[in-house]
Amino acid sequence: MTDDLTRSTVTTQEQLAQDEGQKMRERAFRAAPKLNRSPLHGLWALTNRDLVKWYKNPIQLVISLVQPVVWLGLFGKAINLSLDVPGGYFSYLSAGMLAFIILFTAAFAGMSVVWDRRFGFMNKALSTPVGRGAIVVSKVLQSVVRSLIQAAVVLGIAVAFGMDTANFGIMTVAGSFAILFFMSFGLSSLFVMLALRSADWQTQMAIINLLNLPLLFASNALLPVESMPGWLQTVVRLNPVSYAVDGVRQMLLGATSAPGYSVLAPLWADFGVLVGFAALLSLLGIVLSWRLLSK
Repeated sequence: MTDDLTRSTVTTQEQLAQDEGQKMRERAFRAAPKLNRSPLHGLWALTNRDLVKWYKNPIQLVISLVQPVVWLGLFGKAINLSLDVPGGYFSYLSAGMLAFIILFTAAFAGMSVVWDRRFGFMNKALSTPVGRGAIVVSKVLQSVVRSLIQAAVVLGIAVAFGMDTANFGIMTVAGSFAILFFMSFGLSSLFVMLALRSADWQTQMAIINLLNLPLLFASNALLPVESMPGWLQTVVRLNPVSYAVDGVRQMLLGATSAPGYSVLAPLWADFGVLVGFAALLSLLGIVLSWRLLSK
């Protein structure tokens, strides 16, 4: 009788413990956060990850600004071309340096894809509900944010060095950065697209060197188009960087056609070329991500 009572008591205690454990599991399940499957949430998480790595390494920002500052301080002040633009050649070059910093920052957008693939993060990202297109767009957006911040710093340095600010205003500065936004979006999409299948950083660096210098020197960033040979002038007019530089000069300097210098296109045409360039390259990058991004 005593044994039966003891077993009954133990069984009752086990049952109570099981019931209490079940209740605790149910409460924990109800309290657990739901998985956010929103494409925007995944896009922001991936973009913010890359931005956090960047702003927690300020040395990288300083180093990236050294080259345009050297160009402004040495090249811009040493060469005294006679140009009929507000502020002379230094202001002319300063506008070109904004495109310069955008170009070189965008070029390294693809390197982030290469490193993520080499260190295994890309496989983890592809295993989540985040779409492949969102992975590509996140790489582009983090590059755009970095580019615009660095361009703003370079603009501040150029003003401190003597860039003409007579035409500066809320609308002109905002319009200039809108132009730089579309330029950065298109170029970042291009370099990310070229890195989708690459796991070799040396190959990606070779691609950057192959494209960056022609995009820079076959543009109007450093010298007026009128001073170039005829065949190079044709190349300049096919280069999207030229339209970004042209638009920025018209917005920030109020530059118009004059002896020795002429605008490349009307301002609305500069915007149109860059918007089309950004839309085409970003769409192509998303489409290719569905085919080329794999574990």
